[in-house]
Amino acid sequence: MKSKVKILEEKISEAMLGGGVKRIESQHKKGKLTARERIHFLLDEGSFEEIGMLVTHRSTDFGMEKEIYLGDGVVTGFGRVNGRLVYVFAQDFTVFGGSLSETHAQKIVRVMDLAMQNGAPIIGLNDSGGARIQEGVVSLGGYADIFYRNVMASGVIPQLSAIMGPCAGGAVYSPAMTDFIMMVEGSSYMFVTGPNVVKTVTHEEVTSEELGGAMTHATKSGVTHFTHVNEMECILHIRKMLSYMPQNCEEEAPMLSYEASNEKRPKLNNIVPDHPNQPYDIRDVINEVIDTESFLEVHKDFAENIVVGFARLAGRSIGVVANQPVHLAGVLDINSSTKAARFVRFCDCFNIPLLVFEDVPGFLPGTDQEWNAIITNGAKLLYAFSEATVPRITVITRKAYGGAYDVMNSKHIGADMNYAWPGAEIAVMGAKGAAEIIFKKEISEASDKEKALKEKEDEYNTLFANPYKAAERGYIDEVILPEDTRRKLISSFKMLENKATKLPRKKHGNIPL
Repeated sequence: MKSKVKILEEKISEAMLGGGVKRIESQHKKGKLTARERIHFLLDEGSFEEIGMLVTHRSTDFGMEKEIYLGDGVVTGFGRVNGRLVYVFAQDFTVFGGSLSETHAQKIVRVMDLAMQNGAPIIGLNDSGGARIQEGVVSLGGYADIFYRNVMASGVIPQLSAIMGPCAGGAVYSPAMTDFIMMVEGSSYMFVTGPNVVKTVTHEEVTSEELGGAMTHATKSGVTHFTHVNEMECILHIRKMLSYMPQNCEEEAPMLSYEASNEKRPKLNNIVPDHPNQPYDIRDVINEVIDTESFLEVHKDFAENIVVGFARLAGRSIGVVANQPVHLAGVLDINSSTKAARFVRFCDCFNIPLLVFEDVPGFLPGTDQEWNAIITNGAKLLYAFSEATVPRITVITRKAYGGAYDVMNSKHIGADMNYAWPGAEIAVMGAKGAAEIIFKKEISEASDKEKALKEKEDEYNTLFANPYKAAERGYIDEVILPEDTRRKLISSFKMLENKATKLPRKKHGNIPL
């Protein structure tokens, strides 16, 4: 028996080394952790249980039978994060560059299936050059097996992807179908076709970093939701994110203990400027309303005219969507609409209530927006809110103009509670534009056109530059003092915690993609 135990111990030691000591050293020289080190820091101490440690590839072409590594380039298994079950796979770049083979894919598929069957999040730590070309179509089939499970798991369990190195070709589509993507600055990149192919086809000279680096995807494409300066920061961020999410679509997010105190926030009375065109940072409003230092912003560097993220209110996990007056006056455009729509749909999938702060002058005009389908893309946010069945509350802090008033979680599309601050303006458009249309004839005939326009503006303002017309109609449930916002929201979300709403029976809707 001792000899047999020794054989097992030798195999375990061999598997632990992945591609060998030299390749591990090379990984470290690049400032990167190994697959096993990443899992070690991600999971609670001593909780990792590995599955498939002794798996090897089955390829015999191109001399592959002479190069065998236990584990075949991916470490898979389960463990705990803050005491809660998660499943994880970490690609090992020291083995064939982390490339995906038939058995490599089967190991990932195995933990994805277990995650679905047991209702727990799946976390992918990606570090792969793509499909293993020595295996041809077999490796491509492996990718498709993973893609299919990403889709089946969507909305059932949280799926998180951390890009720790290269992610090219077919490898990018699995992360793209997960809920959130994180990238590490300077060492990770994502693209369907690399710089060499781009140069051949389009004659563009571009580096890997410019084409698909962390900041490119954080600011230009919006593919990645978070960027981090190093791998440890990224790993700790994953642990933090999971604390805002339930294990699956049938559960609620963890509720933290909370002791009620004086919930008035007098600072809120002075955040919104008196002048309607003067900007202010909506994050100041968010941070005053939510539990201290609980805001975890998502997509911070993309479509900055809208702010989305997770927060806690009286210990309860909520999703926040807020127009940002500091950028483009908080207008809705293509990128902000799709950014917010995806976040709303995630929250609705996983029973996370939604809080909306509204200060929106409308949709961004212009040929660029129209030709790139602001109609369809703006409709995505409208669709997302209308479809959401979680508790939904809106607070109008200042402007709510035009169709954007409807889209930003209005009462008409199913919001549960709608509040407005006393300075809120709810109308089809701003007073100047409205006066120029409604009173065009009177103004044109006036001897002093500027004075006439000003008088008509004041007339329109008196009628609509306030929240009371909407309140009279019941579109606004209550006009509240800003300092009372937190107290009202805590009370309302508590009232709504057992909300039960079902969508009409259907296979699925057809969101305007």
